[in-house]
Amino acid sequence: MSMKSAVFYGKHDLRVENHELPNVGPEDVMIQVKACGVCGTDVHIFEGDKGAAEVTPPAILGHEFSGIIVETGAMVKKYKTGDRVCVDPNCYCGVCEPCRSGAVHFCEHMIGYGTTINGGFAEYCAVNERQVYLLGENTTFEQGAMTEPVACCLHGLDKCGIEPGQQVAVIGGGMIGLLMVQLAKLAGAAKVALLEPVEEKRRVGRKMGADICIDPLREDVKAKLKDAGMNWIQTVIECVGRPSTIEQAIEIAGKQAVIMMFGLTKPDETVAVKPFTVFQKELVLKASYINPYTQKRALDLIDSGRIDVSTMVYEVCGLEKLGKILVDPKLRSLGKYIIAPELHTV
Repeated sequence: MSMKSAVFYGKHDLRVENHELPNVGPEDVMIQVKACGVCGTDVHIFEGDKGAAEVTPPAILGHEFSGIIVETGAMVKKYKTGDRVCVDPNCYCGVCEPCRSGAVHFCEHMIGYGTTINGGFAEYCAVNERQVYLLGENTTFEQGAMTEPVACCLHGLDKCGIEPGQQVAVIGGGMIGLLMVQLAKLAGAAKVALLEPVEEKRRVGRKMGADICIDPLREDVKAKLKDAGMNWIQTVIECVGRPSTIEQAIEIAGKQAVIMMFGLTKPDETVAVKPFTVFQKELVLKASYINPYTQKRALDLIDSGRIDVSTMVYEVCGLEKLGKILVDPKLRSLGKYIIAPELHTV
């Protein structure tokens, strides 16, 4: 038997084709994929850059996915066929030094579904049961697919150390930025500013809880922040992944601020940092790597309705459209895309 899959063969080479069904090991479950989000990491890989892990073509990408269990391995006890689930794509070995030291996300033998091994841009994917989480009864497959990006955002937010009553600025109003706006508010931020040049994304940002939305290309950012009473921004979360926006984060940060460089830049890009500015403000520059043990928290936030992962979704479409999405930044600027392998769209 075979399944329809989107197979990555190398830079700018993605082909929708039939692929053999994955083998189900004794500790694996076979998931019929119902929804798989298109992530910025997928775009980086498609462009020939390194994401969070090495990808060796041919490979089936897609690491933000949910679906239904249709087969279980002989040693699987916790799950059964028919269970609605999502997947934490990063599987740690548990025996290397980082794992045994509590830094599991730096595992030296990590398996990544959708990166190091085949992932969710296919009709089926076999996954170790350790990486599977039951969807809540209030959670759709599309929402379940967003658990992984929420989990990554939670790890980044934890590292920011936001305290109730503080001021936060988020740069970039894509899916990740809009999640960060909501999480900053949930963490107790008194005021959250969103810097985003696309008007529609600013509109959604206001709906997601941003107190002020600024067009950084056409408005005076510092003046707008001052007018809004945001004179001491304690956290800046950069969600674009460009040197210019990282530099902007340093510029607008208040004294003793944490700057979270969450957006993924190209591997060889550099940022012009003035050490004197860092010294003068006593800034802390941080980054966040994947999602160690935050998947369940993300699931619970989604199922409880405390975080909105649906409003920013632009379209749910079939595998045939994935190549167009990856190659066209104008399409991606419209919002989040979710691939449903059972759909047939062009």
